[in-house]
Amino acid sequence: MPALLLASSSPYRRELLGRLQLPFSWQSPSIDESRHEDESAIDLVKRLAEEKARALADSHPDHLIIGSDQVAVLSNGQILGKPHDLARAQQQLHAASGSSVTFLTGLALLNSSTGQCQVDCVPFTVHFRSLSDAQILRYLQREQPFDCAGSFKSEGLGISLFRSTEGEDTSSLIGLPLIRLVDMLLNEGIEVP
Repeated sequence: MPALLLASSSPYRRELLGRLQLPFSWQSPSIDESRHEDESAIDLVKRLAEEKARALADSHPDHLIIGSDQVAVLSNGQILGKPHDLARAQQQLHAASGSSVTFLTGLALLNSSTGQCQVDCVPFTVHFRSLSDAQILRYLQREQPFDCAGSFKSEGLGISLFRSTEGEDTSSLIGLPLIRLVDMLLNEGIEVP
């Protein structure tokens, strides 16, 4: 079995990948994550997932390299990335309040031996409760999700912000769609479990 490498420094993605109980290592790729002009959100996450995997291919021959990227898209089409600070997180959650946000997670599995790369995008929609400014601030102060697209952690207190969710793979909401990844691994001859 080729070695498995996660092209990410995200502790959330490492935790998710650990659920599959396969040995893996991880390394953060260095790529420009800027959006191209007129690039759709789906195209953006698919491109970035593949670029992250390809960025580590030369230094990791004979590996299956997993790349992933995620953005949140408001119902009006506005793309939300990682807020990085309190003010932007407040703006994001205020915009999401009482509305729906679709999380698009790009996933790539690159076989660095053959150059074959499988790429997909897995959507997951969250329907937010109507949130007051006080609720938003209280949540952000408690959880500080400033490194998370959309400004919440669904695996933590962020779940309290939701009215409902819809999608085929809840792990895609956290940033690594495991159901689709298992499909890709099977295409490479890797069976889980």
